Amino acid sequence: MALFFTEDFSEANPFLSTAESYHLAKVLRMKNADTLQVTDGKGNLYECIITNLSEKSTQVAIVKKYPDFGKRNFYIHLAVAPTKNIDRIEWLIEKCTEIGVDEISFLLSQRSERKQIRIDRLEKITVEAIKQSKRAFLPKINDLQTFENFVKNNTNSYKFIAHVADENRLLLTKTALPKQNYCVLIGPEGDFSELEISFAKEFNFIPVSLGENRLRTETAGLVACHTLHLINEL
Repeated sequence: MALFFTEDFSEANPFLSTAESYHLAKVLRMKNADTLQVTDGKGNLYECIITNLSEKSTQVAIVKKYPDFGKRNFYIHLAVAPTKNIDRIEWLIEKCTEIGVDEISFLLSQRSERKQIRIDRLEKITVEAIKQSKRAFLPKINDLQTFENFVKNNTNSYKFIAHVADENRLLLTKTALPKQNYCVLIGPEGDFSELEISFAKEFNFIPVSLGENRLRTETAGLVACHTLHLINEL
């Protein structure tokens, strides 16, 4: 059953957005009485029947509502220094959303290669990813901020900084406990500087390794996200 996204969808407003209405009417060629699923990205999943097909505002009848659909008992906040090639960051956003991530922030670190990002573009990618993976929670996307500002103001309870500078780091798989509110910092291609690592440790970020291999930024972000899921599934 196809899943559609409309941010302001509810029992009181059972209409699909113009973009989704056009897609189901013109591309998918759906008809009145066809069934579909709708999410508002806030955790609500609805099973619906089309009652009034329109290219601009399709109305549906809600058959069943699933509140907090797919809600997890842990929280993942990924904070990453964006790569110079934006395609690689877009890939990371898409794949982490499919796996399941709650919040993504972007860091301006000493060795960052990219100083700007388009939040609107990344938000569209997350919408398509939750539709693809049948998820009902849309990740929160935060704009670029300095590494120092993020570290000082972060409120997640279980905090890690993944880097390759220190031989004595513990594996994330051996450090993280299940059912926690996590934040993981992922550095740029040149890694975090020693000063940044020391600064993060002052604010209770635990240095961790993601494995023996040196990973690209986007690969490291995906591995961290997937690792935390595995820890919570054991």
